[in-house]
Amino acid sequence: MTQEPPVTCYRHPDRETGRRCTRCGRPACPECLQEASVGSHCIECVKAAAPTTGQRVGVLVRGQNLIATKAIIGINVIAFAVFALSDSRVDGNGSTSARFVLFGPLVHRGEWWRIFTSSFVHYGFIHLFFNMLLLWIIGQILEPGAGPLRFSLLYVVSVAAGSAAALIVSPLALTGGASGGVFGLAAAATLVMWRQGMRFWDTGFGPLLIINLVFDYFTPGISIAAHIGGGIGGLLAAEAMLQSRKAGHPELGVAGAIVIGMAAVAVCLVVA
Repeated sequence: MTQEPPVTCYRHPDRETGRRCTRCGRPACPECLQEASVGSHCIECVKAAAPTTGQRVGVLVRGQNLIATKAIIGINVIAFAVFALSDSRVDGNGSTSARFVLFGPLVHRGEWWRIFTSSFVHYGFIHLFFNMLLLWIIGQILEPGAGPLRFSLLYVVSVAAGSAAALIVSPLALTGGASGGVFGLAAAATLVMWRQGMRFWDTGFGPLLIINLVFDYFTPGISIAAHIGGGIGGLLAAEAMLQSRKAGHPELGVAGAIVIGMAAVAVCLVVA
């Protein structure tokens, strides 16, 4: 009776294996298999199925203006300059800046615009610089695929959601900065890339959010709630847009994001 030769890994002939790729059928050792939603796939099948960068986040068009990204950055820079000149200080603690920061009792008295204008108040040049730098990096990835309207809407919804979370946790604190909006955009970009096949840890933005939240925990004066709230708002708005596009009705995604933003504003007015 002839004994059949042992089955070995297609990449490591010296390793016997009883497992196979559920996609192509190649015998492979555990090292050469990656768990999938159904079964396990070999390295070649994983590479073949992985989308390109353009497929993951939308094709980046050379020379694209990034209108929304530049507009948001420009407004923040101009606001910072106006506040600094008016208050003769750049730390965001002057009387002019105080008229725009988030503060629960004043929101409660009807100054609802602080929910949004607080994102233009930054506590120093470094605070502004890093927020705008992250916004620029995220904008280059997300805006080309989302478009300026949806990108702007994601930002505004994230700002409102960040304000809602900040008021829930610390209604008496003076809160400012674009971090809630930036966190929301980063969360949205992470969700888009993950949904299109990229692993969470390879998105770049996902790990960055986690690192920032850990850093926030050990840094006094930073509103962790605003960051988390902004991230949640961005995730929900992006999910609404993705699901509506998948269903063939992308306009419903815009409507869904607006509803999420309005809900965040309503929460602000209730808890302030």
